[in-house]
Amino acid sequence: MPFTIGPAGDTAIRLSFQEPPSPHLTQQLLELQLTAQAYFLDALSDSVVGYATLTLFFMPLSLQRDQVTAWLENTARSICDSQPVHAEHNKAAVVLPVFYDPAVAPDLLTVADDLGMTIDALITLHSATPYFAYATGFAPGFCYLGTLDPRLKTQRLSTPRLRVPAGAVAIADQQTAVYPCESPGGWRIIGACPVVLFDLTATPVSTLTVGDSVRFEAIDEQTYCSLGGKL
Repeated sequence: MPFTIGPAGDTAIRLSFQEPPSPHLTQQLLELQLTAQAYFLDALSDSVVGYATLTLFFMPLSLQRDQVTAWLENTARSICDSQPVHAEHNKAAVVLPVFYDPAVAPDLLTVADDLGMTIDALITLHSATPYFAYATGFAPGFCYLGTLDPRLKTQRLSTPRLRVPAGAVAIADQQTAVYPCESPGGWRIIGACPVVLFDLTATPVSTLTVGDSVRFEAIDEQTYCSLGGKL
C-alpha cells in the first residue's frame, strides 16, 4: 500500500496513503494512530485521522522531526502488512433516532422531488444503510459518514445557510452527517436527531468518532419530542 510522509507545519508530520478512502484503510490508520500514541506518549500533543491520512503533532522539545518520520515509515509498513485487530474497531453500531419531517427538515420535500421519489422512499433508503465514520472535522463532533445509496446523491446548497440547528441530519454528494451544534452549513437537511452529539461536560465529549458504524432509525414526532427534540 503506497504512502508518502511529509511535514504539516513546524511540529507535525503527515502520512498520506495513495488510494481511495475505505473502511479498511481507516482501520489501518486507526491502528497506526493507537500504536503512535502508545509509543510516543506525552511527546505527542495530538493525532488526527483523515480520509486517507494520519497527522501526528509532536512536542518539539521532546521529539525531532526525523525521529518521528523514521518511526512512522517503519511502523506504517509493518501495519500495512497485517490486519487491524484492535477491539474498538469492532464496536456495535451507534443507532441515532431521526425525525424525518418537513417541520424540522426544510430540504426534505425538495430533495425527494429532485430525486424523483416519495418522502417515504427517501426515508427508507437513508435509514436502511449502515454508515461508516470516515473523518471528523468542520465543527467539534461533526462526523463525515458514508457511503450514501447512489439514489440519494445530491449537491450542496448553492448558498449555505447561516444557521443550521444542532441535530440537523443532512446529506451532500455521497455523504451524510448530523450537525452536532448550531452552525452555518450547506448540506441539505432531511431530518432531525434529538440526541446530543457533542458535550464538553461528557466523557467522551463526542458521541461519534472515526471508525464507528452508524445507523439511523426513523421515529415519529411524539418520540422525537419525548427525547428532547424541538420543533
